[in-house]
Amino acid sequence: MYFLTGWPRRLLCPLRSEEEPFYIQPSFQRFYFAVLSETQLSIWFSRPSVLIVSYIESAKAAAQFGFYQKAEWKSDDSMIAVATAKGYILLFDVLGGGDDKYLYEPVYPKGSPRVKVTPGFKEEQCAPALSLEMKKPVDLEAPITSLQSLQEDLLVCTADGYLHVLHWDGIGSNGRKAICLTTIPFSLDLQSARGGPSLDLEGVYIHCMEYCVTLDGFAVVLSDGRLGFITPLSSTITADPLQGVWAADVTDGTCVAVNNKYRLMAFGCASGSVLVYMIDTTTGSMQLSHKLELTPKHYPDIYNKTGPVKFICWSPDYSVAMVTWECGGLSLWSVFGAHLICTLGEDFAYRSDGTKKDPIKISSMSWGAEGYHLWVLPYKQDRKRQEEQQEVEMVEPPHSCLQAGILQFHFIKSSNQEQVLLHGEDRLYLTCGDPTPLHHPPNPDSSLSQGLSTLLGHRHWHVVQIHSTYLESNWPIRPNLHDLKQYTSLLITLCNTWKSHCLLSEQNMMVTGGLAWWNDFVVVACYNFTDQQEQLRLYQRSSNLDNAFASVTKLHADTLLLNVFRDMVILFRADCSICLYSIEKRNDSPNPSAIVELLQEVSMSRYIPHPALVVSVTLTSVRTETGITLKAPQQACMAESIMLNLAGQLIMLQRDRSGPQVREKETPANNKKLLPFCPPVVLAQCVENVWTTCRSNRKKRHLLEALWLSCGEAGMKVWLPLFPRDHRKPHSFLSRRIMLPFHINIYPLAVLFEDALVLGATNETVLYDGLQGSSEPLEALFPYCTVERTSQIYLHHILRQLLVRNLGEQALMLAQSCASLPYFPHVMELMVHVVLEEEATSREPIPDPLLPTVAKFITEFPLFLQTIVHCARKTEYALWNYLFAAVGNPKDLFEECLMAQDLDTAASYLIILQNMEVPAVSRQHATLLFNTALEQGKWDLCRHMIRFLKAIGSGEMETPPPTPTTQEPSSTGGFEFFRNRSISLSQSADSITTGKFNLQKTFSMPTGSSAKCAENMYIDMMLWRHARHLLEQVRLRDLGCFSAQLGFELIGWLCRERNRVAHIDDFVSALKKLHKDFLWPFPVIPVGSFNSPLKNGRCRTVLSTRLLKSQSADSLLNSDMDTAPPQTGPTNQTWLDRLGQRAKEMDTASSAHSNQHSPQTHDAFLSLLTSKGNTTQKPEPMDICCFSFFLSIILFGLFLHCAYYNKKEM
Repeated sequence: MYFLTGWPRRLLCPLRSEEEPFYIQPSFQRFYFAVLSETQLSIWFSRPSVLIVSYIESAKAAAQFGFYQKAEWKSDDSMIAVATAKGYILLFDVLGGGDDKYLYEPVYPKGSPRVKVTPGFKEEQCAPALSLEMKKPVDLEAPITSLQSLQEDLLVCTADGYLHVLHWDGIGSNGRKAICLTTIPFSLDLQSARGGPSLDLEGVYIHCMEYCVTLDGFAVVLSDGRLGFITPLSSTITADPLQGVWAADVTDGTCVAVNNKYRLMAFGCASGSVLVYMIDTTTGSMQLSHKLELTPKHYPDIYNKTGPVKFICWSPDYSVAMVTWECGGLSLWSVFGAHLICTLGEDFAYRSDGTKKDPIKISSMSWGAEGYHLWVLPYKQDRKRQEEQQEVEMVEPPHSCLQAGILQFHFIKSSNQEQVLLHGEDRLYLTCGDPTPLHHPPNPDSSLSQGLSTLLGHRHWHVVQIHSTYLESNWPIRPNLHDLKQYTSLLITLCNTWKSHCLLSEQNMMVTGGLAWWNDFVVVACYNFTDQQEQLRLYQRSSNLDNAFASVTKLHADTLLLNVFRDMVILFRADCSICLYSIEKRNDSPNPSAIVELLQEVSMSRYIPHPALVVSVTLTSVRTETGITLKAPQQACMAESIMLNLAGQLIMLQRDRSGPQVREKETPANNKKLLPFCPPVVLAQCVENVWTTCRSNRKKRHLLEALWLSCGEAGMKVWLPLFPRDHRKPHSFLSRRIMLPFHINIYPLAVLFEDALVLGATNETVLYDGLQGSSEPLEALFPYCTVERTSQIYLHHILRQLLVRNLGEQALMLAQSCASLPYFPHVMELMVHVVLEEEATSREPIPDPLLPTVAKFITEFPLFLQTIVHCARKTEYALWNYLFAAVGNPKDLFEECLMAQDLDTAASYLIILQNMEVPAVSRQHATLLFNTALEQGKWDLCRHMIRFLKAIGSGEMETPPPTPTTQEPSSTGGFEFFRNRSISLSQSADSITTGKFNLQKTFSMPTGSSAKCAENMYIDMMLWRHARHLLEQVRLRDLGCFSAQLGFELIGWLCRERNRVAHIDDFVSALKKLHKDFLWPFPVIPVGSFNSPLKNGRCRTVLSTRLLKSQSADSLLNSDMDTAPPQTGPTNQTWLDRLGQRAKEMDTASSAHSNQHSPQTHDAFLSLLTSKGNTTQKPEPMDICCFSFFLSIILFGLFLHCAYYNKKEM
């Protein structure tokens, strides 16, 4: 595909002239361009883009013949015909200057190695010196409307209704023949053709005409706007009779351009649209294929204001068409209608300040060699207007006396591969990341993914500049890697070396069918000039294209296309036959070689009218209904069918397995006979590209065994296999494959099969306003164009199409195989969003809505709740009622999130409830979520909930629309309605019991000026309640984190609560919980060894020198607490530090005293803190002081800990 890049270049004519060029016509090879002005014929060279020769008519001859109007080249570029205003045909001979005469020659330094590497190097890259010599003119005595060149004839249409057939030499009695248009019978099809002449063509002539080689006829636009096609009933146009057909109901035709590759005729209309017709092979009638027109969706301001179509120009490879209108502008479409570029919108039409630009009006245009350039002649009135503006401002324009320039737009093209690869005229654009596919061929047996990090991790390109010396002798670079020269350039550039023997191997051959990788070999179909023989060559990658190490196989016909599938090579030849070859690597010599053996030859001459119509040929493992079973995945590795793209028709030739089958194990390897092919079957129409793979992956068979098609404006299509579930026998009425169409927003360049992605590229523009002014140079008239990589997910389109066709089981299998993809949640969101947008915004009632089915399908995956809420938050509020009527009540979904402990998703549902319910309901659910978040320690969410509760405090009187309840057939709610129904047809869903939270009704908040204070009081009460709950459970660690994270004033609250919840009744259990909370070990001493912890106002140790670990059955330490504390230094020890230091003695002391003190427990130590006897008696004052002092140390350390981490986070 074609992408515009950079700024256009202006080519100025070095000759001084007041005439403006208005017509440009390329030669057949597009190396020369004829440019016409009123009395001047100029010949330009393509590379370098320079003027070679110019013929200026004298004033006397110009008065006799009239001004120049049109030009046409002879097929061998030896002559040019020029039509004049007074009905004359001027024939010019294009004469060469000889072998030693060049107009431009390169000058190199002495001893430059570039002069010596290639014989004939100087001749190949020099611009030739040509001369023009006019022959005797031919007077047709009528204004000339159209010129068309054939092999040896020149067809000229005149305004008197005649079609003149001239020989290029223009001499002799047979040099001229005239055919009257009224003698050609026209009808709607060839079957109902009338025998007599058409009477309604009186006074009508051919306004525009172009010959189509593959259709063997002429597409014409008549002067009354009707469209037609004229074809000879015999072999040549000069033999009578001729037959014509016309298109029905079209009377506003303006111009025509034919596509020889796809057998299409594009007619421009006065309405601004382009009608693309094809010829029905059965009836011979003109059938409308598609239209090329701007849509009001993308171009609302200009779509109906373009004016009539002025020119249509197909690219050299016939893959794109460039269109321009009377009002100006350029627009690029693919062959089957995918819109690529338009200069009537966006940065092309508007400046950075929002002012509108005047579109450039074009008088003529033409594609350059290989389509890398578009030569454009601006309309002369635009040039005059700019000069008048410069004269008013007294600004002297540069080169004011020179002839107006030619604009040259630059394009880069893509190739149909599994990775995105773009070609420029002097560089390659490769995907960033791992360059393994370039240095090493891909392994077809690999079942791994292609690597998202490599293919999607960058938006930029890895640009490989092709060596200038190589380009000088081998330009232009061919697209689609069908030229061995490109491989040489790529290999040399990547290795940063220049090896002359790589070029020497190219001098005795010409690549005809392209090249491909096979393991470590490059497979080339070429023509050997030395032996005059078509050959198939295999070069080892390490041999640098040396012919001495090449494996050569002679071929019997010219090869047009080549492709590789595993260990087989498929060739399409000029005699419309297909040959299959096997390749086997041989390692019996120091240099590895390959053995090529002919396996099968298939003749396609009955089905292919012209070999040039074949766009691509592919050998695949795709099969139809026979053999697609889950028990035989190895069949995906076999070559089962041939895919042939014949002028946009995808034809499939499948192996015939209707006869007796022979097992492969019973057949000798050297006597294996391949099965014949069945008659061809048409799978699809309007196909531009085809993708398939030879890799296999049992987990993703749907994607890897599918056939992917690009169909222009119709989007993409996938021929998807359908597999039975759980090895069951498939239904007899169910097909084994299904063709699913879907649309994407990018033009597909490659398909990542396992990753469910389509890769592409898009044009981006950058405005440059630094040189704005009245004169406006090209940098201000046109934005700078760049090409960026892009990708798009297609999985949701396929899942939706399967659900529409009641294939939910297949959709579930496909979705489960892709559930591990990182963007699978986004796929579910896209599917819900697309269906919701279409159904909720539809003006007509939908009898069978798809959204309930989609919602039911998503419940099979654990991301159902997230998918619904994310889709709702990205959708307009007006569509929420329709969404939740299908998926369930949002209050029920909120409660389901709380039960699943998915608080973040519940917070998103809370935003939905805020907009759909009254503030009291929102506060009610927010309170429940806030309490749950406090309990789980979700501090970020708690802070958000505090702000949320404060924000809804003043919205009590607002009443939003009620929550939809149409999908609540029972008290279980809408969510359970779908959750309890499984999409699987083979398994019964287990009943899922879902409980509901009992929401406690909160008090209503007052309105007015006191609402804010009341809301703050309400939030403080919830915070106090949670703090009271933590302190009741002696969770001081959580209390400290709660205070530090939410800014809770802990000191003042503890002072207020010291006689309430802070009052401790059971010190033993409180201390146990405290140790458990901080994972501290318990100190154990013998009874009677307890000393006071206070002495002289300082803290000292209260433990004896021996610490015993409790061995009782009711030990107060859990298994996770029996860990030694970290070692501390010997100096500056506190009471807790020495406790940790002496804990090392616990294990040894425990074994020595286990027998003596086995009944001893931690309660023995802690019992001294309480009074003896009655447990209900209050503790003594000293015991309370001990515990208070111990608690103060803990809280002080806790505050220091929280303050340190708060400061660290900030």
